[in-house]
Amino acid sequence: MSDLLQAFGLVFQTDVLIAIAASAIYGLTVGAIPGLTATMAVALLVPITFYLSPIAAIATIITASAMAIFAGDIPGCLLRIPGTPASAAYTDDAYQMTRKGQAETALGICLWFSALGGIFGTFAVTLIAPALAEMALSFSTYENFWLAMLGLMCATLVARSSPIKAIAAMLLGLLITCIGINNPGGVARFTLGSTDLLGGIEPIPALIGVFALSEVMRALTEREPPKMEDRRLGSILAGQWALTKKYPKQQARGNVTGILVGVLPGVGADMAAWASYAISKRFSKTPEKFGTGHPEGLIEAGASNNASLASSWVPALLFAIPGDTITAIAIGVLYMKGLNPGPALFTEQASSMYALYIIFVIANLIMIPLGIVAIRLSSRMVRAPRSAVMPLILVFCAVGGFATAGNNLFAVWCVMVFGVVGFLMEKNGYPVAAMVLGIVMGTMVEQNFVTSLIKSDGSLVPFFSRPVASVLAAMTFAALLWPVFSWGLQKLRGRRVVTA
Repeated sequence: MSDLLQAFGLVFQTDVLIAIAASAIYGLTVGAIPGLTATMAVALLVPITFYLSPIAAIATIITASAMAIFAGDIPGCLLRIPGTPASAAYTDDAYQMTRKGQAETALGICLWFSALGGIFGTFAVTLIAPALAEMALSFSTYENFWLAMLGLMCATLVARSSPIKAIAAMLLGLLITCIGINNPGGVARFTLGSTDLLGGIEPIPALIGVFALSEVMRALTEREPPKMEDRRLGSILAGQWALTKKYPKQQARGNVTGILVGVLPGVGADMAAWASYAISKRFSKTPEKFGTGHPEGLIEAGASNNASLASSWVPALLFAIPGDTITAIAIGVLYMKGLNPGPALFTEQASSMYALYIIFVIANLIMIPLGIVAIRLSSRMVRAPRSAVMPLILVFCAVGGFATAGNNLFAVWCVMVFGVVGFLMEKNGYPVAAMVLGIVMGTMVEQNFVTSLIKSDGSLVPFFSRPVASVLAAMTFAALLWPVFSWGLQKLRGRRVVTA
């Protein structure tokens, strides 16, 4: 109890509170700009942390990352430009709700359930951090490979089209990740002699192209362009409590999935959101509504996003193993400020650890009022005429791609190419979300597979002999064969009906 009281004393210092407030506004601003990610927001804060106290420095990272993860949903809802790869999992549903005149509901879901997920994840991590850490350490490259493969199988679940087209789109995404020298062998692949392709294809320019630029192209080719909502947004949180009571299982399932996936090193919120959206569709009573502006998947994936953010700090604090790119940056700041990660940190400096948990809760609480302000300011894009919105989206596409790739003009060309690809894919019924999933997860699949083969001297036996790996392998094959089984079952039922 004394450590907890000391933690409150550490947090409620003037410099820490100012750091939380300033980084919250900063995180919302950066996250709401298409193409600028939470990782970029945190990385730009590192020089400032040199001049802050240890708790204030960590508070800026925690608060800015939580705000930026949520704020990435705002351009996804309003402009169909996902702010992060995690947001891409449910961008279609959010944007379709906006086109139906339900922009405030979609944005309210993103805000409300992100905050609840973050708070739930923080309390859960506080209670079961050591157990989660042991589970994370039991995962080697074999288990991570099957987990990534299981994530890829989500392509058949998140798609509205046929499973064959979804798998084809996912394989195209995997092929794209093969470009460059960012592979275990360090060999140039599919670069076509271009030095720009040696670094591979960044996920963010690809996201911006297939979602945002393709939307511009589709609007220009449609005879009747999509009608932008011309009324002012209503109450952002109106109806959110009713949705909380209507979908308690989805919210709880998203929180648990986010915590379990987020704690695994190198996985993070991206995998958590995609997995949660796929699980939500798999167990939904109305899966046909997903992708058409249905709140169910949006709730589960949104809750999973911020819940995973808290659990990703567990391996970072206990073993200095980054749970995602944000905690990889945070580990450096922890060492710089004398808070060396390790089990001793929870015993010798327990008050500092409790202070971090308190900051997580505060960040998610202030997310609600500040998020409403950010949504209000951004909502002008919804009321703007189409002739003004489309050029604005083009500017965001170019600037977002350019900034993400380190001010490289090649990224702008990537945005353009993927915009054309996304437009043609959607026109022919191929889900772009499945391709994006392949791009996001491809590197993780290959690196874990090759590393595992090196460890096993080329043997495939450890992929199936280890207990956890065998369970994940069975789940992966079940997810892969499920569409075939469903198709065969439908054919069999059809024959019985004809015979009868």
